[in-house]
Amino acid sequence: MAILDSKGRLFGKINILDLGATLVILLVIFGIFVFPGTSGSVAQVGSKTVPMEVDLVVRGLNVRDPEQLFNNGLKKDGKTNVIIRNQPYGQIAIKSIQMLPRTVNVFQPDGTVKELPDPKSNNFSTDFLLTLEGKAQVTDSGPVLGNSKVKIGMPFELEGFNYNFNASVIDIRLKDK
Repeated sequence: MAILDSKGRLFGKINILDLGATLVILLVIFGIFVFPGTSGSVAQVGSKTVPMEVDLVVRGLNVRDPEQLFNNGLKKDGKTNVIIRNQPYGQIAIKSIQMLPRTVNVFQPDGTVKELPDPKSNNFSTDFLLTLEGKAQVTDSGPVLGNSKVKIGMPFELEGFNYNFNASVIDIRLKDK
């Protein structure tokens, strides 16, 4: 009896193509269950969770009454929803809010420059500094909130009941446990 017959069957019973396809399927199933690879996000591998403060600056937010925004929506010791790189992170605590004055550079007769309050500022444009606090995972490449790395200069989108605006990260402080 020949190993392969004229129809391409092994020992006259099993087709070689069917045998090859079956072996490939079994190897794939074996690979999935025996060697599943890494699980979870990259941020969770070899990281520890520590308290973190993030300072955000908001420039030129157009709002009619900033005090109403700070009393009804964005409150000190309140919470806000954060979206980082179009990925919702969830709620994070607001530690502090500080209004920033609108100023203008004024050249002096002696050639120096002074920063003075803007006498004709736009009444509807507001600048403020916002400090958020939460827990971040610290990896070799920096702190991570959710699945997004947090770096100085990156935008955060803040969302609440009556507001949705972007702010830029200007400082990150990690606290050791």
